[in-house]
Amino acid sequence: MTVDRAVLAFAGVMVLISLVLTNLVSPLFIWFTVFIGLNMIQSAFTGLCPAAMVFRKLGFKEGSPCAS
Repeated sequence: MTVDRAVLAFAGVMVLISLVLTNLVSPLFIWFTVFIGLNMIQSAFTGLCPAAMVFRKLGFKEGSPCAS
């Protein structure tokens, strides 16, 4: 798995977790979803992604999320 695919998978899982928490625990967990979305937007413009840095250190390969 590439870094880009790992980041996409991680973001998807985090969004789903935040939605479950919003429904089962407290509506205030919607702010977690907002944080995830804002982080994705800033990453698109700046190229700085903390999750990608972690995945690189874990040994994931570089690559495109759409490459096969």
